[in-house]
Amino acid sequence: MAATRAISQTTSCLLFKTPFALKQSHISNLCFSNKRVVFPSKRLFSCKAIYNPEVQIKEEGKPETLDYRVFFVDHSGKKVSPWHDIPLKLGGGVFNFVVEIPKESSAKMEVATDELYTPIKQDTKKGKPRYYPYNINWNYGLLPQTWEDPSFANSEVEGAFGDNDPVDVVEIGETRRKIGDVLKVKPLGALAMIDEGELDWKIVAISLDDPKADLVNDVDDVEKHFPGTLTAIRDWFRDYKIPDGKPANKFGLGNKAANKDYALKVITETNESWAKLVKRSIQAGDLSLV
Repeated sequence: MAATRAISQTTSCLLFKTPFALKQSHISNLCFSNKRVVFPSKRLFSCKAIYNPEVQIKEEGKPETLDYRVFFVDHSGKKVSPWHDIPLKLGGGVFNFVVEIPKESSAKMEVATDELYTPIKQDTKKGKPRYYPYNINWNYGLLPQTWEDPSFANSEVEGAFGDNDPVDVVEIGETRRKIGDVLKVKPLGALAMIDEGELDWKIVAISLDDPKADLVNDVDDVEKHFPGTLTAIRDWFRDYKIPDGKPANKFGLGNKAANKDYALKVITETNESWAKLVKRSIQAGDLSLV
């Protein structure tokens, strides 16, 4: 099966010199405004160009098995990367967010950063598909074209090094999304999670189509209109490994969510790290840059 996710707006990616237009087209029986995603025809750095793309979702294998993959393909059926080929910045403080794990589900889905075209797959544990011990209560996924550099020690967060993954997003809107959905979100804050010594940012954001999106623009607004949510997110990510016999995760920055400006700083810095990665200014190791 295939599904198309939508974004329609004149945009400007952090890595593009000039704005590009995202066209709009009606498709039946699809989520998120029934439109097609159109990405720029020119790429800076070394990632492959996408010519006139209309990106769709293509599933391979059976869900909840080791073979299951969710690929992103263009209009010709050619595979593209949700990490490298979806633009990050849409302008006006709005960003693309790729859903890996829908809210109220427990299968630990993630972009396979070491596989060609970085499809979404289920993480494994002892050779079997991995699940959280309980459902996650928010839509969870990644910011494309970001990377937490494992060679960079962040002096503001206990000198922790990046976790070698794209930046994570916790989307707090009311709608349960689907794996592979691409949403327009605005960041509201950032939690500096430290997982076994590695810095694993959690950007708190909300989809622009959420009924409360206009009411929340920073962490204080989250507390006002989504009371208890920031604490619940921190506690969920602090404790989710405890049932497996592992220690609780820690948080830097005073154990609190930093504000929107700080979240934007994190996004900018990790986008710059991704740019160095795809230019091969930094060793990629096992990471796929395709």
